[in-house]
Amino acid sequence: MAQRTLKGRVAIVGIGETHYYKHGQSPDAEFKLALQAVLRACADAGLDPRHIDGFASYGDDRSEATRLASALGLPRLRSATMQWGGGGGGCCAAVANGAAAIATGQADCVVVFRSLAQGQHGRFGQASGAGAAAATISGERSYLAPYGVISPPQRFAMRVQRYMHDHGVRQEALRAIALASYHHAQNNPRAVMHGKPLDAAKYDASRWIVEPFHLFDCCMENDGAAALILMDAQRAADCAQKPVYLLGAAAGSGPRFGSFAHNSIEYASGNFGTVAPDLYRMAGVEPKDVGVVQAYDSFTGGVLIALAEHGFFPPEAANDFLVLDNLVAKGGRLPLNTSGGNLAECYVHGFELVLEAVRQVRGTSSNQAARNDVALVVGGPMVSPVSDLLLGSGDVL
Repeated sequence: MAQRTLKGRVAIVGIGETHYYKHGQSPDAEFKLALQAVLRACADAGLDPRHIDGFASYGDDRSEATRLASALGLPRLRSATMQWGGGGGGCCAAVANGAAAIATGQADCVVVFRSLAQGQHGRFGQASGAGAAAATISGERSYLAPYGVISPPQRFAMRVQRYMHDHGVRQEALRAIALASYHHAQNNPRAVMHGKPLDAAKYDASRWIVEPFHLFDCCMENDGAAALILMDAQRAADCAQKPVYLLGAAAGSGPRFGSFAHNSIEYASGNFGTVAPDLYRMAGVEPKDVGVVQAYDSFTGGVLIALAEHGFFPPEAANDFLVLDNLVAKGGRLPLNTSGGNLAECYVHGFELVLEAVRQVRGTSSNQAARNDVALVVGGPMVSPVSDLLLGSGDVL
């Protein structure tokens, strides 16, 4: 039986993104933002949009594939996939789904994208409605709301606080993650927080949102869109940009992690215990081979746990490893979130992280890592399902 893998079979040939806005400030509708990102990705690849025959997204994106196909004048639509699960847990899985369609002959040119215009549709995940519908809660909220746990920071803070207690992790480790994102954003003119530096004193003085999260441990709310284009690896060389190859992809969840009652076996976890091994196995690499990481940072605590679960350090060594000097692009042991991430570039549910990984492998990042042949993207710690990507240059195939 032939080996089942995506390694080296599919490449990213184009990336595109809109201007990134603060929450509710986009002058354009969400669908228009999606189209802008797709067209910019096509321009980056030197590709006629009419070659697109597939779309993939996640997080219940409202810009439907059939409508995009019509607006772009596509002669045919062959593949349209939506990754199960909300938020950013699917940002890497959506790329894998698009790649799988190409690798199995179901499509030739797939766009993967995410678009958000919260001024148009309201804040993502916020309850809405009127009358009885608004007063009714179900699912996870029925377990949490009676105890006053009504927001994402509260839900995730409980897992992180437990993890920090179990492994003796200090607040300074979370602070280093936030400082690294803001440090990189100062060199990235796309970043919403460009020109707004953060230092340790400002972090320490910022208000608590919910322990252990200060204000700067929590991501922004933004409007914008980002897209990339996938093609078969053999055809990728004909495009305008250096191909960036998929080395590995994985998605999933550990046992009972999505339980509404928050009684999973591994409660203080990022949920990568089963996913990270699958990722490294497909790619044929180890943590030591990874030169740069883009980790979904809705909250710094999720990054802490995810990095440990991907084998970069044992949990008890987090305080020594997670210092600013180790996380910056220039001279760092493991450059982290080199565009600014969700904390300081833009929160498009993590898809901007995938684009930054592509720039790193191309060698075009505004915060270029010294080792850039293998780039890791981590999607959505502490949700279910989560997903991962490893991208690389042709030199590591």
